[in-house]
Amino acid sequence: MSCNNLQYTPLSEIPEIYARVTKTFKAGTTRPLSYRRHQLLQLARMMQENIVTIEDALLADLGKQRQESTVTELTPIIQGSINAAESLEEWAKPEKPKVEAWRSSWDTTIYHVPKGVVLLISPWNYPIILTFLGLIGAIAAGCPTVIKPSECTPTVAAVMADLVPKYLDPAAYAVVNGAVEETKMLLDLQWGHIFFTGSTRIGRIVATAAAKYVTPVTLELGGKSPVIVSPDYDLELAAKRILYGKVQNVGQLCVSPDYVLVPRSVYKPFVEALKKTYASFFPTDPLDKESKWGKIVNEPNYRRVKGLIEETKGDVILGGKWDDTRLRVALTVVSEVKLNDPLMEEELFGPILPIVEVEDVDEAVQIVADRPYPLVIYTFSNSNEVKEKITNRTNSGTFVFNDTQMQLAVHEIPFGGHGESGYGGYMGKDSYNIFTHRRGYINVPTEMEPFYAYRYLPYSEESYKVMTQGARVKIPEA
Repeated sequence: MSCNNLQYTPLSEIPEIYARVTKTFKAGTTRPLSYRRHQLLQLARMMQENIVTIEDALLADLGKQRQESTVTELTPIIQGSINAAESLEEWAKPEKPKVEAWRSSWDTTIYHVPKGVVLLISPWNYPIILTFLGLIGAIAAGCPTVIKPSECTPTVAAVMADLVPKYLDPAAYAVVNGAVEETKMLLDLQWGHIFFTGSTRIGRIVATAAAKYVTPVTLELGGKSPVIVSPDYDLELAAKRILYGKVQNVGQLCVSPDYVLVPRSVYKPFVEALKKTYASFFPTDPLDKESKWGKIVNEPNYRRVKGLIEETKGDVILGGKWDDTRLRVALTVVSEVKLNDPLMEEELFGPILPIVEVEDVDEAVQIVADRPYPLVIYTFSNSNEVKEKITNRTNSGTFVFNDTQMQLAVHEIPFGGHGESGYGGYMGKDSYNIFTHRRGYINVPTEMEPFYAYRYLPYSEESYKVMTQGARVKIPEA
């Protein structure tokens, strides 16, 4: 089968691919650190040597500008692959935990072992980075991987299918292209780990399929990531940084600012700041033929985004225009949005930014706390008190103070959801940890046998007193 000129992997080949990568894993091929390092550096080369090809593919599928493509999709993969290759020995080093004195001779160790063959299902909105960031961790952990790209970005998916076997070991890493049937067949197989990025609806399907084999899963989902603007912050700077986050990939990003909560005291000045920033970002109409403004990925999503603008009861103050021919929607800012507005029901995943007026920061915090945990909470404030309120009274995958999207540049902290926005964090070493089983080990010396006399049957009053001493330790005062 094929869709949009994308050649789907024949269903008959999927079991063969699975058998091949499984055989590679069982043979121990991916275990040596030298092998993993080579594959990681090959991944970096694959990105670097095909920058223009990948930019062209992203432009064709998403209308994404070249600078945005390389900065947000290719560069993190190149740098992340190199960082993982250089960190492998440290990450893979067995741990020697500190133990109680009576067990000090047991050689207690934690080994890091690969979980097994990985199924990596990636989305269409950032098809390169959200595929290969996960693959970096799988390679580093020693896990062969089957990649299932989104069929909604067919040009990118075809490029992946072409490049991956040229640069990576085809016995260990494979691309399966397709849609529902192909994905269902993949999910019917037993994996060492499943890594899924996409919608909450599909995430539930993936988790259900994984439960059949009790397979560990990482779900990177989404949700309505809020922005809170405190009156003490520079409103023009907040507006610029919020709109920057919203224009990336035309708002089709899981950590895109979804709605903004603004206290009444600064609501009107903030709206004016947004208008000023909007004019600087778009000196010409974003829907002009010469504009490089991106497009909505496909017709169904375009109709959904367009419908939201038509349905809102708020006041469209910026944008609000669309181009049916090219599937483009101008960045649209909507003021006077109420909490029961259609824009506040589900993740927008498009170029719409609702502005909600609240009484103060406390009301904003309560609104966020009452909703499902988002992937990220953005807050603009200079106040430590505000920061503590957000930290203590809300929850989310990550929490970003005074900017948007920049958490994606910090590989030293995990990126991931919480609750309905998913579970399992990755980036840097956390990507390695996701695909690694921490295997405990002890070696109990034979010489310990004289000390074990009381543990054997038959039990006696004396053995009871000796063996239950641990339950009678003195408990410290609170």
